[in-house]
Amino acid sequence: MTRTVQLPVDAAGRRLDVVVGEVLGLSRARVKSLFEAGAVRVDGRRPHKGDRATGGARLEVELGEEALALVPEPGLELRLLYQDAWLVAVDKPAGMPSHPLKAGETGTAANALVARCPDVAAAGEDIREGGLVHRLDIETSGVLLAARDRLTWAAVRTLFQERSVDKRYWALVSGPIEEVGAIDLPLRHKGETRVEPAADGGEAGREALSDFRVLGRSGDLALVEVRILTGVLHQVRAHLAAIGAPVVGDVLYGGRPFSGLPRFFLHARSVSLRHPATGAALHVESPLPEELQQALAAANLQPPESRRPA
Repeated sequence: MTRTVQLPVDAAGRRLDVVVGEVLGLSRARVKSLFEAGAVRVDGRRPHKGDRATGGARLEVELGEEALALVPEPGLELRLLYQDAWLVAVDKPAGMPSHPLKAGETGTAANALVARCPDVAAAGEDIREGGLVHRLDIETSGVLLAARDRLTWAAVRTLFQERSVDKRYWALVSGPIEEVGAIDLPLRHKGETRVEPAADGGEAGREALSDFRVLGRSGDLALVEVRILTGVLHQVRAHLAAIGAPVVGDVLYGGRPFSGLPRFFLHARSVSLRHPATGAALHVESPLPEELQQALAAANLQPPESRRPA
């Protein structure tokens, strides 16, 4: 399948691969593979991924749906949190990727989703993603939301772009941190596996906005709820590290190890939005996994009562 779109006027001068990913809603890994395969054309020519975008240019991308079709895995366990005729939400465990990065890859949430709800396979722009409207890091657990048809997928993606989706994470951090705060710090990719602050607004920096509140403290540890208004790779992890309170166990961003915890302590606690089909308020919440509950107990902390966002 070939997607043809016109690049936005305000894309002029930005890295082409970054713009292609944003315009088509594709991951960096997928965009990279498309450039390497020669599947991207701009005004009829094959560009390099590092070229600068031209506003208004004609973008053609051969997505190759057949080669990238998801492999259904009915035996892959994935707890259902919510389901209706338009949306499905699942509880992704730590250690499971959100979706495949290459053809034939298995063991992801998208593989399990398409086995449970086959209609999600055709909902999104990228067939590998099984209708997912957002993603979580491999070691992050929690709520993962998918659409069951293209119209719903587009509507929810628009809600994300308009910052009308309330996404909250729980993180255990170490170091000094205020009771409440807001973080307005652009982030840019540093290689393929991490991001870094781009406070100078330099090349490839993306706007990243988060706010947080402390839910409980014990010594120099704090359980923090973080709400993200934007969706940059590793945003919660990089933002908390940037203010001197890295996520416990997140060695990539300076977090210290925590005895008995085999992962970093970051959990996608809830997603709230106005349902695109019914107009009703929808709130989906994921319980804290056992290993994170045990870590809190070891730190002499208790998770707060469940509550919907104000």
